[in-house]
Amino acid sequence: MNTTPDLAQQRFNMIEQQIRPWNVYDPEIRELLGTMRRENYVPPKHRALAFFDMEIPLGDGSVPGQVMLAPRVEARILQDLKVRKNESVLEIGTGSGFMAALLASRANRVLSLEIDPALAQNAAEALSRNDVDNVEVLHADGAEPLPGGPVFDVIVLSGSVAQVPQNLLGSLTMGGRLAAIVGDESMMRMQIITRVDEKRWTTVEPWDTAAPRLLNFPEPSRFRF
Repeated sequence: MNTTPDLAQQRFNMIEQQIRPWNVYDPEIRELLGTMRRENYVPPKHRALAFFDMEIPLGDGSVPGQVMLAPRVEARILQDLKVRKNESVLEIGTGSGFMAALLASRANRVLSLEIDPALAQNAAEALSRNDVDNVEVLHADGAEPLPGGPVFDVIVLSGSVAQVPQNLLGSLTMGGRLAAIVGDESMMRMQIITRVDEKRWTTVEPWDTAAPRLLNFPEPSRFRF
């Protein structure tokens, strides 16, 4: 007798047992997570883990920290950013492409940067297979200055950094929002930073979480005596 829950049941359980309890109150976000096929972005060898409350490994293991974020973290980021249909989004750390797909469902267009060429190719192919046509995936180092100084309404760092990169704050439009998991392994918090005007930004830290580091972003010096 097969007692393994079907995909629809697993998806339902993910929403009710992981996402809803994490204060994801927006019914549109929960509905989106209930219809978008997360399993289509998970590497085949880990597909059985698609709906688990965990980070799913990506790549071949040669580069540490390449993961797909836990479903509750993806959902909460999407909710807290309040992405609108007329907005442009920059994501740093494409990974599997699933977060880019979620963002694309709410935004006008998404540019997603991935430092690992194999992950970038896999994500682009997954997005294409799932008919997501408003995401551009580029093989690029998101820690480098953005070429030509483009500006975005929303910037998402799909991984953690020691501190928010100041150059990215300047790439926000007025009223634009940046989401980043900031801090050290023992204590990280989600920061949502909103640009008020040319010289002012506001920051809220609505929840604690943890995530692997994005590559090549600066780490502060630590002196020990």
